[in-house]
Amino acid sequence: MTLHEDVQSTPRLPLDQDGGPVFSAPWEARVFAMTLKAHEAGMFKWNEWAETLGAELAKDGDGSGETLDYYDHWLNAFEKLLSAKNVAAANQLSELKEAWDEAARATPHGEPIILDRS
Repeated sequence: MTLHEDVQSTPRLPLDQDGGPVFSAPWEARVFAMTLKAHEAGMFKWNEWAETLGAELAKDGDGSGETLDYYDHWLNAFEKLLSAKNVAAANQLSELKEAWDEAARATPHGEPIILDRS
């Protein structure tokens, strides 16, 4: 799998030997795909994304202390950009994240997580 040059040049993106992204959990692939779809839908330009992600990654400084994993930074940057572009308010994202966390805790291992929308 090869990615567009812009995506391959994303700051610190973990790539395999074929140039494809590397994920350690399904949610990482999902947030990656959502970001690409949002970009393709015209919600933001790729350089805006790279700058937002770069600023988020820079919070770790030289990496010598406690750090978030790469895709945690990716998710934080995606949420910031969605808020900045008025696609979703920060409180909406926070509430949705809490709802997913609650649903995940209430779901037996191996079962699909169902988000109750009532």
